[in-house]
Amino acid sequence: MAIQSFGNMAKIPELRNRLLFSVLMLGVYRIGIHVPTPGVNGAAIGDFFQRQSGTIFGLFNMFSGGALERFSVFALGTMPYISASIILQLLTVVIPYLDRLSKEGELGRKKITQYTRYGTILLSIIQSFGMSTVIENMSNISGGLPAVYHPGFGFRMMTVVTLTSGTAFLMWLGEQISERGIGNGISLIIFAGIIARMPAAIMNTIQALKTENINLLFLLALVVGMVVVVGLIIFFERSQRRIPVQYAKRIIGRKVYGGQTTYLPLKINTAGVIPPIFASSILMFPMTIFNFIPQNVMTNYPWLHSIQTALGFGSWLHNILYVAFIVFFSFFYTAVSFNPMDIADNMKRYGGYIPGIRPGKKTAEYIDTVLTRITVGGALYISLICVLPNILITKVNVPFYFGGTALLIVVGVALDTIAQIESHLLSRNYEGFLGPDGSKFKGRRG
Repeated sequence: MAIQSFGNMAKIPELRNRLLFSVLMLGVYRIGIHVPTPGVNGAAIGDFFQRQSGTIFGLFNMFSGGALERFSVFALGTMPYISASIILQLLTVVIPYLDRLSKEGELGRKKITQYTRYGTILLSIIQSFGMSTVIENMSNISGGLPAVYHPGFGFRMMTVVTLTSGTAFLMWLGEQISERGIGNGISLIIFAGIIARMPAAIMNTIQALKTENINLLFLLALVVGMVVVVGLIIFFERSQRRIPVQYAKRIIGRKVYGGQTTYLPLKINTAGVIPPIFASSILMFPMTIFNFIPQNVMTNYPWLHSIQTALGFGSWLHNILYVAFIVFFSFFYTAVSFNPMDIADNMKRYGGYIPGIRPGKKTAEYIDTVLTRITVGGALYISLICVLPNILITKVNVPFYFGGTALLIVVGVALDTIAQIESHLLSRNYEGFLGPDGSKFKGRRG
């Protein structure tokens, strides 16, 4: 079925053009990460960022697709845009004006998108200025070659303009992919950056196999485990708790409206990848600070070294805090992004009700109870996927990073993109990708 579906994609000119456009734009992005920021020493910067895998710089480098370690024009990546989007979404809860905009349909969404763009530029300016200051002082930190050829105010301003322009271009690129291509543009840019690092992981694994650091049997077991983990993510990301909703019949003139039964789908992982991103950022922040403390200070104060070791990547305290933060942010972000009272009011307004539950407040309480229960399962699932790489690397000596936020993003974006391709195929009465039977995912053959 999949081979036939790929053939069907080529038969639809609009879908074919959209896919080609998305691939070309992602190609532009991958070329751009190799364009360096003027005035920097690429070798010194690359050496510095290779030692930052357990810090917040390592997280930024992952989201930038390796652009940060090259300090290219796309060094900030899409992180300012993601941060601005999250901040706007959180502010929607506390600022009534933004809350009204979010409920005004297409016009309100356009206004919020405009504010997100402004926030992206502001965060880019702040982050790029801080980054330029760090880069200037990098030679003093690492004791190596100067990372900046001509430090000073001029270099900082040039870096701010360059990196902010790069992020603005990426934001525009993502919007163009969303509008004229297939999939969510910003998500696909992150997806492409993560996937581009996979060949290096494969080469590291082959090298470890040649040097007998790992044996063939262990490698086969690892591949089987990877397939199981990916299947687990697909299962949970597509899983829903469907609450039946009945709509009462209404007679308007000579027509009868309503009377049908539908479902309110609640995703098990409502918060998506936000909890591990927040949890990683919080845990990586103190490790980033420790990297900038001079070695003589760490020697004179042994308790600082003890804290650094206790919070280090793979330690039991690090894993416990990681899980605790993921669970907390799973509930927090779900509560912020999903309001059961609004859902209950909308259902009541259009004559809908959950069988056996009184409309209004009782319906909101029931939805909240169900959502809380499935969020527990979703939080534990995310925790397992995110702690798995720590265990594999530190305890089993796996030579690459597998799992965590990166894998959640890759699988989630792939599923969303396939779903969009699926909708194009079904709208043209072609057979799709996803469904195992014809009851849900297949269209009529034209």
